[in-house]
Amino acid sequence: MGSPGDDAGAVVGAGQQSEDQSFDLSMAVSQLASNSTDARIMLKLLASQLADALGDRLVVERAGGRFRKSDEIKSVRVTLGSDSLEADVQGPSVRCSIGHSSGGIRIRNEQVDMQTWLTRLLSTLQDEAATSEQTRVALENIVIGGQT
Repeated sequence: MGSPGDDAGAVVGAGQQSEDQSFDLSMAVSQLASNSTDARIMLKLLASQLADALGDRLVVERAGGRFRKSDEIKSVRVTLGSDSLEADVQGPSVRCSIGHSSGGIRIRNEQVDMQTWLTRLLSTLQDEAATSEQTRVALENIVIGGQT
């Protein structure tokens, strides 16, 4: 994260990086939230943009029955390191939680708001993007609005 003297108002995009080589996460979360007033649409967008980068670490459960699958997302679970970030759609709202495991055993699970969930997700992706080109590109698409 940038220091108070950095250009905190700028969204870092493709080919651009701030002096400390990081994305401005608070701006990215605000931008994501403002561009996607419907949390279900935002989850669908995140799932589509992260699918290739995360592979089987991203589990998306879709609404619908056994024979009729829907485009609507019922839940999203992202496993990054020892953290598991889950977002469950419950009617018009989304219930978010972050779990932490050690040795394969879940030792902590906390309910959080959507903004906290997004901040943790983007922060963890940012750490991974330092070593993964595919994750870096996915994160840039989310932050700069390369939405499909």
